[in-house]
Amino acid sequence: MSIDKLDLELLNNEYKDKSPFEIIKYVYDKIGASRVVLASSLSIEDQLLTDILLKIDNKARIFFIDTGRHFQSTYDLMERTMRRYHFNYEVYTPESQDLEPLIREYGPNLFYQSVDLRKKCCEIRKVKPLKRVLATVDGWICGLRREQSVTRENINIFEWDYVHSIYKINPIAFWTEDMVWEYIKKENIPYNSLYDKGFRSIGCQPCTRAVKPGEDVRSGRWWWEDPDKKECGLHVQKHITL
Repeated sequence: MSIDKLDLELLNNEYKDKSPFEIIKYVYDKIGASRVVLASSLSIEDQLLTDILLKIDNKARIFFIDTGRHFQSTYDLMERTMRRYHFNYEVYTPESQDLEPLIREYGPNLFYQSVDLRKKCCEIRKVKPLKRVLATVDGWICGLRREQSVTRENINIFEWDYVHSIYKINPIAFWTEDMVWEYIKKENIPYNSLYDKGFRSIGCQPCTRAVKPGEDVRSGRWWWEDPDKKECGLHVQKHITL
């Protein structure tokens, strides 16, 4: 039986207490290795999933969107991870014909000017490259967790992404940040050095800062905006769980 014939509500109930390894293995068996991809931003969540995925399949597809504005420590971690696991990321970048006129008209720091311009920047640097890679698969694996923010508190393990018409799998949707760190430390998985400096969610350098104790995990992302706007467009919440 192919995955498009399965009841996702039933799957979410069945796999709620399963390990990420079991969830990913199931998705691999149902969709096929070449038709599944892991989206990695090099976060602790994505590093955990990279470790699990490559233990299942050392030729797994893992992609990274290089916006051109990442921290140097993110690129350093990318190289360390490639050496550790002996694999190469699929790397996607913004199209110059989209990016050049945007910067020419609004300047390099347009994201501070308005929410609309920030989202336009994210669209060109992140969303459009994402569409290119997702057009090649039937399912993508993400490191989203309910605990991360108010915009993610209703996600499920198995979802239907209506924007890209593919399945979206969040194997650690119900994990806490402490659980992620426990796995990272146990398996000695490399992580971004910024986490040791008060950062808890790391994206582009101009749009990311350290957070204070007790603040929301993603409060350091686009900190000048309202909490309910803190998404870049990669994870649109207008999806349905079948």
